[in-house]
Amino acid sequence: MLLTKTRKEGLKDEVSKNANLLIRAGFINKEMAGVYSYLPLGLRVLNKISNIVREEMNKIGGQEVFLTVLQDKEPWVKTGRWSDEVLDVWFKTKLKNGTEVGLAGTHEEPLVTIMKNHIRSYKDLPVSIYQIQTKFRNETRAKAGIMRGREFLMKDMYSFSRDEKEHEVFYEKAKGAYNQIFKRLGLGVSTYFTYATGGTFSKYSHEYQTLASNGEDTIYCCDKCMVAVNKELISELKECPSCGNKKLVERKAVEVGNIFKLGLKFSEPLNLTYINENGEKKFVYMGCYGFGPSRTMGTITEILADEKGLVWPTNIAPFKVHIVELISENKKVKETAEKLYETLAKNSVEVLYDDRDVRAGEKFNDSDLIGIPLRIVVSDKGLEKGEFEVKQRIDGKVLSIKEKEIFDFVNKYN
Repeated sequence: MLLTKTRKEGLKDEVSKNANLLIRAGFINKEMAGVYSYLPLGLRVLNKISNIVREEMNKIGGQEVFLTVLQDKEPWVKTGRWSDEVLDVWFKTKLKNGTEVGLAGTHEEPLVTIMKNHIRSYKDLPVSIYQIQTKFRNETRAKAGIMRGREFLMKDMYSFSRDEKEHEVFYEKAKGAYNQIFKRLGLGVSTYFTYATGGTFSKYSHEYQTLASNGEDTIYCCDKCMVAVNKELISELKECPSCGNKKLVERKAVEVGNIFKLGLKFSEPLNLTYINENGEKKFVYMGCYGFGPSRTMGTITEILADEKGLVWPTNIAPFKVHIVELISENKKVKETAEKLYETLAKNSVEVLYDDRDVRAGEKFNDSDLIGIPLRIVVSDKGLEKGEFEVKQRIDGKVLSIKEKEIFDFVNKYN
């Protein structure tokens, strides 16, 4: 029995489309502005997004860790980022002994401190470390649902190289990994590699911006090569930095990832060094690679949902199949539905089974709202014909599939 229940209406104090839909569908629960709990359906989606990211980071050599949220302030003081005037989104508190600590919104300082115990020689480089972990940022405004929270899930990866040349090799691998992530998430055709300000050891940083009508950012897109320029740079970059195309199209977008050089910004103040081939002490050259699983979940909700509810790509849907049993006095309906459920589950197909004693219309409305890719209806009418009614959520197309063909149909559906 599924823990959560659907709602006909969203919350009056929730203005974001993504949060209201996810709350109505029973995926998340709002605790306060910018803070949401993930219920069973929502957690399944969030975990699937995270696992896609994890797989692509592992492919390029990333090693996963899990760092602490509570932060010792000393490393942050050394880099100058403990001050609220420098980093204005800190959540800070005190231990009972009076020691001041912070709740991490990012992890450059603590990871560099750890890596001082593991990097000593050029033979220890290059190396890349990542985590998928809860972050805290004291945002002034938190009105975009899970797209901009005060507590959120983030993948942050950091690369450690001997020099900029070695760093660039990994940077290109990371770009390829990010492209693959967005392709697997169903966002490949709507996500642009975007030039932005904020580079530390380079002129630009790079963002991944997904087109969304209510996006917070404005980008100028080159549709020839899927590259864009953030509005803040448009006076400087009036043509595509990749192909030179001058016909850039203005669009709204949401930043779902970013990658950029850190250079020696953290290794110098925290004294992260290595001994090179000539016995010389050198500072480690760093890069940073961010991605927001929860933010991306909200973005997918915003751009793919329709007037009936959520629409999930198969790769990240909480379940692939939603079996809807229409209540009948004919015992064979229930027997057929249960057998179908058992067969699919036994063959590793993720199935949600609705056997509630409620009207068909309520079940169909809930199914559309939840947004599972395939809905299979088991009914008297279908059994008479020896077939199932199957609805594809993405386009609303309704098919009649013979009972003996249903498993092959589901198995091949992507």
